Amino acid sequence: MSETMPLPPVGVGERLLAGHTRISTQALTAVAKAASAEIFSVAPSAVRVSWADDAGSLALSVSSPMSSPPLSTVRGNPERVQRSGGSVVTRATEAKARIQTRVQELTGSRLSRVDIRISGLQATERGRVA
Repeated sequence: MSETMPLPPVGVGERLLAGHTRISTQALTAVAKAASAEIFSVAPSAVRVSWADDAGSLALSVSSPMSSPPLSTVRGNPERVQRSGGSVVTRATEAKARIQTRVQELTGSRLSRVDIRISGLQATERGRVA
């Protein structure tokens, strides 16, 4: 993969500006890590991301823990799972679209897909997570 990702030309009024605008892989990675960390309510340092070519499109893979109510809390209060956003599978599935949207909004890059791997759970006493 190259060091930079090309972006489409930016228009000003009715004309396009000449030149190139590129976002480095390092910058895209930092944005994807921050967006994923926010959505999973974990530290960005806990998130791993990688990029792949998907038939000419950009695919993102995310490996991250996710915050979760402590199991002892869930045992005594099962509805806490729903208040925290649902099951791990439900939250991971919803995170795909949220991460894709957020990364696209922040970078202007179009992602063909986002693959999620939940690498663990981090117990937190907070209510609903992001």
